[in-house]
Amino acid sequence: MRRLRCKLTHCQANLELPSITFGFILVAILLLPRLGLQAETAAEAPRPNFVIIFADDQGYGDLSCFGSTKIKTPNIDRLAAEGRKMTNFMVASPVCTPSRAALLTGCYPKRVGMHQHVLFPSSKKGLNPSEHTIADHLRSLGYSTACFGKWHLGHHPETLPQQNGFDTYLGIPYSNDMNHPDNSGKPRVPSDELWKNPESCLTLWKTPLMENEKIIELPVDQRTVTRRYTDKAIDFVTANQDKPFFLYLPHSMPHIPLYVPADVYDPDPQNAYTCVIEHIDDEVGRLMETIRKLNLSDNTYVIYTSDNGPWLQFKNHGGSAGPLRAGKGTTFEGGQRVPCVVWGPGRVPAGTECDQLLGTIDLLPSIAKITQSTLPNDRKIDGMDVSGLLHGRTEQSPRNEYLYYTSQGAIEGIRQDNWKLLVKKGRRPRNKPKAQLPPPEILLFDLTKDVGEQNNLAADQQDVVQRLRQRMEELDARIADEARKPWVKP
Repeated sequence: MRRLRCKLTHCQANLELPSITFGFILVAILLLPRLGLQAETAAEAPRPNFVIIFADDQGYGDLSCFGSTKIKTPNIDRLAAEGRKMTNFMVASPVCTPSRAALLTGCYPKRVGMHQHVLFPSSKKGLNPSEHTIADHLRSLGYSTACFGKWHLGHHPETLPQQNGFDTYLGIPYSNDMNHPDNSGKPRVPSDELWKNPESCLTLWKTPLMENEKIIELPVDQRTVTRRYTDKAIDFVTANQDKPFFLYLPHSMPHIPLYVPADVYDPDPQNAYTCVIEHIDDEVGRLMETIRKLNLSDNTYVIYTSDNGPWLQFKNHGGSAGPLRAGKGTTFEGGQRVPCVVWGPGRVPAGTECDQLLGTIDLLPSIAKITQSTLPNDRKIDGMDVSGLLHGRTEQSPRNEYLYYTSQGAIEGIRQDNWKLLVKKGRRPRNKPKAQLPPPEILLFDLTKDVGEQNNLAADQQDVVQRLRQRMEELDARIADEARKPWVKP
């Protein structure tokens, strides 16, 4: 220190600077070790945990915080009251498999070869393990990762969750209305009758439950799966409370057939759907109670949403799209705009709503931003960083466009700002397979004024139709040119 002071004195004499300047310099030098320690501590601050709860076929109007007057969801409502409702939140497909591929990869399903409808037990393809999923990304940062629930991105060992970034898995590998091993023997029984006979999940179905890569229960007792997924989730959170974790909880319900445990069962089939959603809400409450008791609230994000809109054709076994048009399987808003609640005390502003355009494809880049990490630069994704919207720091979404693909993976629409264009290809009559294909139906809606898509403005806005159609085809062609291949069984 004496030598250091001599050097400072020598410098002061030579440079003739005010002595107060050297006082600051000396203090700074003496504090350097402490400042370095603080910087190191900040760099080593624990990264936040992430929980994504993904319901199956739950509609926009199926939460009381999103307007339902019949279904009571106090636990999810509490997440909304303590967090942020995203009222313009989109999935990338109106059916299960492509929607899930989009969520995990940040890509339109066509980009990763998972756009052509859903996978079945006889399917020979799946999500390519070379894709970079949310789980891959967070595991590379030292996170523990788990998936408990419906996978539906390939049931072959090469495509199961552990090949796509998850440390552990428990769940049904495809939809709960599918049978092992080839989907044969499915019961042709009305949904009401299945509900009246809860044991039908064991006597009429052959749906498997897997743990990691092995079937451990065949048939699975579907009455218990929502609760068992939550049990596993609670155990996982508890075991990893001292390190960062990513929990992906894709519930099999309320996809038909509907089942619940005996202690919450309502025998009236008219209440079947309500009963299932309220049971999911109860289980969300159990998981959140664990997160709060373990004092993890201040460092955990929870996102609750759905994979597509409600399966309306099943009436009391299907949900509601609220003010939106149509439901599952369609490119109308009811098929692809879903309820979304984002919770993160201290980071996500409580009791707020966001009506800006964003979707599941934006979660991966947003999570990368939140964790101050970088995504691989060897592949293109379609998602954008919307973390500013999640945190309420920005009012305008970086996304002003969104593409709509049919359940079979064909491009059918585009959203650009307030405008939404749908170009629905004409269909030949079933009794005239060789008839000339009718022209497409052109639909144009101003979603800021007509969220229910009832007023077709195409005839009066031909310039908008032409511009949007050209842009839609241009973007789709680009994705097709850049598309990567799925995994296919040799």
